[in-house]
Amino acid sequence: MVLSLGALLGGLASSAGAADAADAAGTGVPSGGAKALSDPYLWLEDVEGERALAWARERNERSLGELRADPRFPRFEADARAILEAQDRIPDPVLMGGRVYNFWQDATNVRGLLRRADWASWESGEPRWETVLDVDALSAKDGKRWVTGMPRCLPPEYRRCLVTLSDGGKDAALVREFDVETREFVAGGFTLPEAKSQESWLDADTLAVATDWGPGTMTESGYPFVMKLWRRGQPLSAATEVFRGTPRDVGIFPVSLRDRDGTRVLVMARLETFFESTQHVLVGERTVQLPVPRRASVQGLWKGQLVVSLEEPWRVPAAQVAVASGAAEVEFPKGAVVSFALRELLDGGRLRVHEVYRPGPRESFQSFGGAKSSAFLLASDNVVTRAHRYDFADGRWTRLGTLALPEGAQVTAGDAEVDDDRAFFYAEGFLVPRSLWLADAATGAVKPVDEMPPRFDASKHVVEQFEATSKDGTKVPYFVVRPKDLEYDGAAPTLLYAYGGFQVPMPPAYSGTLGKLWLESGGVYVLANIRGGGEFGPAWHQAGLKTKRQVIYDDFVAVAEDLVARKITTPRRLGIMGGSNGGLLMGVMLTQRPDLWNAVVVQVPLLDMLRYHLLLAGASWVDEYGSPDVPEERAFLERISPYHNLRAGVRYPPPFFVTSTKDDRVHPAHARKTAARLEELGQPYYYYENMDGGHAAASDQRERAKRIALEFTYLSRRLKD
Repeated sequence: MVLSLGALLGGLASSAGAADAADAAGTGVPSGGAKALSDPYLWLEDVEGERALAWARERNERSLGELRADPRFPRFEADARAILEAQDRIPDPVLMGGRVYNFWQDATNVRGLLRRADWASWESGEPRWETVLDVDALSAKDGKRWVTGMPRCLPPEYRRCLVTLSDGGKDAALVREFDVETREFVAGGFTLPEAKSQESWLDADTLAVATDWGPGTMTESGYPFVMKLWRRGQPLSAATEVFRGTPRDVGIFPVSLRDRDGTRVLVMARLETFFESTQHVLVGERTVQLPVPRRASVQGLWKGQLVVSLEEPWRVPAAQVAVASGAAEVEFPKGAVVSFALRELLDGGRLRVHEVYRPGPRESFQSFGGAKSSAFLLASDNVVTRAHRYDFADGRWTRLGTLALPEGAQVTAGDAEVDDDRAFFYAEGFLVPRSLWLADAATGAVKPVDEMPPRFDASKHVVEQFEATSKDGTKVPYFVVRPKDLEYDGAAPTLLYAYGGFQVPMPPAYSGTLGKLWLESGGVYVLANIRGGGEFGPAWHQAGLKTKRQVIYDDFVAVAEDLVARKITTPRRLGIMGGSNGGLLMGVMLTQRPDLWNAVVVQVPLLDMLRYHLLLAGASWVDEYGSPDVPEERAFLERISPYHNLRAGVRYPPPFFVTSTKDDRVHPAHARKTAARLEELGQPYYYYENMDGGHAAASDQRERAKRIALEFTYLSRRLKD
């Protein structure tokens, strides 16, 4: 598991909640200085205030009434539900104690089932599933709309588990201890009240917990900064403090790592900013700081080696590098992966750094995981990821080979355990349905074990990769999924998607709903690998940080203009879509180049960049965007902030804002206020605020199908009609 905030960075498909950083007395609206007080729509920041919700419901009714009246909507919704709830989906397997566990949602089990099967029946292709936890039944019993997923169970027995239950999809959730053998919550067991907690097993009777301990224990970003050890039978208030950060940090994030021999180590990342942290190991009831760079992430523990990825260069004295060098120092570049013997370091031994992986010019490390006989490192080359098998022996890492997974497919890691030689991997492409493969860590052999049936007719389409030249001369790759018989007359309805932030890569992926609702009827889909992402490692991301961010937007424009130059599409037929940080991208594109698109889908977005740091988890992102409290950075943010750059007299393509009341990471007021500003200017727009759903804007498959159908109805009306 990676000790970073990757899971908290605001991607559309992920979700942790925070209260406003500072509330104006009695109003529920954050304060923010004289500039903020001139904002006429501050009242829309009152998340569940009666007036704000009434405003949202009225806009919902207006927009949804029009979109649902389109004859395509019911078909789109039915097709999306059929795909998302299909019984022949791949049940993503998780190995625990020799059995296969899976979390499953469908038309009957809307909230979901935690279920399991014995290995023999699962491997036969006809698993005998038994229900471990019925979340729909639990929701009905508790009167809640519980949203959950796979629990975190204590190895090697995997009997006691921590189940996270979020009401409506918020990041803030309660945590309850569950026994998978009795299939009941443990009476008197570990229970954490609703909060943005971070907890990890130390042993059967001890948890490491970072949570809301009361006033003064949460950061300005809304995350806990005090970690304690909580022992079974103690009240939570009696937990022993072992580590403390500061309110200015992003937060403390503990994780328990387990090696092949059963050794467990608790590592904590104290994130002082979103990308800078110190890493600490718990030894008894004290902590030891690891001597790694501030921009580095712990990836795992295998054969005694703590594996670390680097987001900045690390210069190490040659005497501390395992492989001899004639130089006085050895520099490991940003993007490299290194390791060192953790126990040796903690026992006072000399640091000896080993190089695991060094990226080439178009390569990027993606993930690392250990199985019993070998470890697996995934790396991408020109945005296509492969899985490589490694061993550590005789003081050095050796690459044993590359897994023989489908050529050209995008490979992602599934489940693997350090005491088992079975490891799962997925392979897919834009036009190739997702398949599940089982690898043998001892031999490197792989075999297919499951494949999702096609959800649309891909025979008429082809995938191509091109490069656009950005404003500063940088070559920006992008993928085009188009009909084979496309006429290059600029008439193709085209959807362009990108994210461009937080070092998150956007690789090719199979989407049944995209294919069925868009490609199958002649649409073109484009995925842009713009700067800010992680497609080419840390440098690709860091090129667009803070006041350098305009290059990200220039990249996106360059791709759009290249599509027009190739006569694939024209602005009349070109639409764009992005969520969260990608929603900010959409807002900037709406205001900077309204002439270049005819449809803009703005999902769970950041849009008010002068107040984002005061809203929910926004303070954690100043390392990415810059701070409105720093004059130079504020001046740049003011130039790009979509909310502040809407102008009278400009014709904007009517955007479609998608947000959620329950999104306690990116505040729904970003979408609310920007829509209100457009309304003030007499500009049309569409608006959908799901009253549940969290940062994914949907908490179950039905809600996802509805959201997707609304989006593609809007896109079809704007680009195909």
